[in-house]
Amino acid sequence: MFTGIITALGSVRRIDPIGAGRDMRLVIGTPAAFLADPPVELGASIACSGCCLTVVEHGSDWFAIDASAETLAHTKLGTWTVGSQVNLERSLRMGDELGGHIVSGHVDGVGEAVSATPENASIRWVFRVPANLARFIAAKGSIAVDGISLTVNEVHADTFGVNIIPHTAAVTSLGTTRPGDKVNIEIDMLARYVARLVDTREEAGNT
Repeated sequence: MFTGIITALGSVRRIDPIGAGRDMRLVIGTPAAFLADPPVELGASIACSGCCLTVVEHGSDWFAIDASAETLAHTKLGTWTVGSQVNLERSLRMGDELGGHIVSGHVDGVGEAVSATPENASIRWVFRVPANLARFIAAKGSIAVDGISLTVNEVHADTFGVNIIPHTAAVTSLGTTRPGDKVNIEIDMLARYVARLVDTREEAGNT
């Protein structure tokens, strides 16, 4: 589990095919401190732009993860190239501050950055999501965009808007995101279960 509070900004150093299939091993460079406190271990979970992945190798300032063809096809990881920026968060430990919201690291779909408009000291970003995810997004609710915990300010059909303050832009990939770029989307876990409860009650009422 994660909180959506990005603690380091890494970058893709190498992408290697695995075996004869379409799986890939990605080597991600990081600030050394990100892996040192506490020391990262093989098998540890790290959220990479919102996608929970397992450390299979590591050094002082890098770690490697294996991404299956399924993961590459259903997240933005399939678009990564050498140099792509990666939002990083270590898994939540008991007693850690929950500064964002509960994030599972299971990407629900790939959205698209639509526009970025200056608004006072921040930037109002608008993102488009797949139609099947739009029903889970509500104004003042939480959402994870590329692993970043954000508060939804507005919702219109299949788009939603958020305000990004300068600090967030400086320490995450949103500082270099441009309209048209793909983003990983994870809807709020609470919204998912509330919607499932409503659907179940409606189904029961129709039987």
